[in-house]
Amino acid sequence: MDSFSDLNLFALVARHRNLAAAARELGVTPPAVSKRLAQLERRLGVRLMNRTTRRLSLTPEGELYLSNGSRILDELSELEHLVMQSRGEPTGLLRVNASFGFGRARIAPAVSEFVTRYPAIKILLHLTDRPMSLQDEGFDLGIRFGEVPDARINARLLLENRRMVCASPGYVARHGRPSVPHDLTRHACIVLRENESAYGTWHFSRGKRSETVKVDGALSSNDGGVVLHWALEGRGIVVRSQWEVERHLARGELVTLLDDWALPDANIHAIYLERNQLSVRLRAFVDFLGEFLRRPGGLM
Repeated sequence: MDSFSDLNLFALVARHRNLAAAARELGVTPPAVSKRLAQLERRLGVRLMNRTTRRLSLTPEGELYLSNGSRILDELSELEHLVMQSRGEPTGLLRVNASFGFGRARIAPAVSEFVTRYPAIKILLHLTDRPMSLQDEGFDLGIRFGEVPDARINARLLLENRRMVCASPGYVARHGRPSVPHDLTRHACIVLRENESAYGTWHFSRGKRSETVKVDGALSSNDGGVVLHWALEGRGIVVRSQWEVERHLARGELVTLLDDWALPDANIHAIYLERNQLSVRLRAFVDFLGEFLRRPGGLM
């Protein structure tokens, strides 16, 4: 059992390539992790990692230990999943990655309710401004918007979700409505700077026709909540997801524009690696998440 414990520790440190990050996840001090790694290397009689002040790198022996050890850990995890299936009660730890805005607003409440229903499950919810690699960062599940970029990733559609062009009624009263996408070039547009998409470029389609518009304005931010707040104040026109603006539309705080034009969809998917498809706890959480988000007002 000590060997499996050491292997888990080594895999965790190798994933983070940082003792402090690994120690935080384990709830121990970096010196304790360093000491355990040194003991493992002494027991094996080889150096597994090269240590610098900034980062760790694997030696050839470390690469070998990690690649074969990861396979062993995956097989052990799959065996545990099969055993848990027989008892029907999901247990264990799930590591979930989601974006800051949607994670705070919708995933965190879902997690809270889920662990009440399944008290034997623990969930680590890690929110980031950009999607994290499940493989490299060791997440079991990621919540993603739009198209799933990698065909090797398993994905389940949780909820259909559109992007909308919106502004406050006050802004529309002062500046009028755009009739076609190109009209946006004459309006104050509030731009969200995110991911690797071209800054200030909005893509529209209607039937077989498509149009790309380069928009501009005095305000931009990398935070969706800030951008939405400025739109509610009447500072300009925004593109936001249905889940984020639906309640404001219902209250009359925002109105939609260019309704006969479509933007790239922002459907909400749960993605997970092939090796995790048998996980009882993962399947239970994904099923619950879809149910939670589809409730009346699930986007609000």
